[in-house]
Amino acid sequence: MRMRPLLLAGLAGLTSCGGDAGSTGFASGMGSAATSSSTGPDASTTGTSSTSVPESSSTSTSTSSDSSADSSPVLDMAMPDFGPLQPAGCEGKIDFLFVISASGTMKDFQTRLLESFPGFMEAIEDQLPGFDVHVLSASTKPNFGLNDCADCTDSCDPNGELPYCGAKFTVCDKKIGAGVTFPTGIGSANRRCDLDNGRRYLTSGQQDLGDAFSCIAQIGIDGGDITGDALIAALQPEINDPNDDYACNGGFLRDDALLVVTIIQDNYEQASVSTVEEWIAALRSAKHDDDDAFAVLVLSTDIDVGYKQLCFPNEFDPNKNRLRLLAEGVDHGFIGSICSDSYVPFFAEHVDDLVDLCDDFIPPG
Repeated sequence: MRMRPLLLAGLAGLTSCGGDAGSTGFASGMGSAATSSSTGPDASTTGTSSTSVPESSSTSTSTSSDSSADSSPVLDMAMPDFGPLQPAGCEGKIDFLFVISASGTMKDFQTRLLESFPGFMEAIEDQLPGFDVHVLSASTKPNFGLNDCADCTDSCDPNGELPYCGAKFTVCDKKIGAGVTFPTGIGSANRRCDLDNGRRYLTSGQQDLGDAFSCIAQIGIDGGDITGDALIAALQPEINDPNDDYACNGGFLRDDALLVVTIIQDNYEQASVSTVEEWIAALRSAKHDDDDAFAVLVLSTDIDVGYKQLCFPNEFDPNKNRLRLLAEGVDHGFIGSICSDSYVPFFAEHVDDLVDLCDDFIPPG
């Protein structure tokens, strides 16, 4: 974490000839100009820069005034370098990107995430004046789970027609990495989420932020655990272009905001074709190679940390989960056990880390 530079006071005393050098604290750095204010018996009383010479000197020195001479004081010290300015900070702006597995074993883990989200947001907001968030849940499902009315639940439009029961879908609804606004399949809402801003992500002005997050984050459990590939897709400039009306996540990523990625997957990340190195490269590229401009929070299996862990106490896989390698491969990566009874302690533990990163953030340019 960057150290915050001190703000130093102005040096008004250096600009005045008649000032008291002792009052500025810089007297020891001044050369011949300082001797002109000497109060000794041989000093000039006119305030000029002439100096007295002992009588035993064999060299005669004129003390007459030269009209062409510059009587201003000369400093033989370099002005101090105060270093970089105080970091501007993210000013409360944080872009939260959630990448959630939709594998068949994720139902309870998705529920725990939904239960912990409101407290997580409130804890950060309490410490950040001007709290201004974007919250996006990136699609990790290669297959769209609502193909006909037989897949509908009570949440579907009862007045709809085949094949989608009245639901109108877009290209973005079926795109990996795009913000989820119509979760489909087993364990999801199977309806369009009510987002106030008309975009594919939540903002601070969203009414009932917790309820809206529950809709976009409970993405179902009918397959889809390519969290690494979804992460890369969600971070691409094209999908976030604020000036492109067809960009699925247009305006989500902001250059002047801290990026916080949360990945939740209960098994090893093996389905993505991309590598850990490519995940990290995508994060760095999205934040202009500033490793202090983003943080990664991971909740995943702990079977790779040893025996007596929470998920499989009697088992141990010495091969590290790629999601653990991701958390260890970035400057601000944190990982916890997805098998914890609650995720509230994990998020609470890292609130201060995120607030500190926000305070020390330096926007690009």
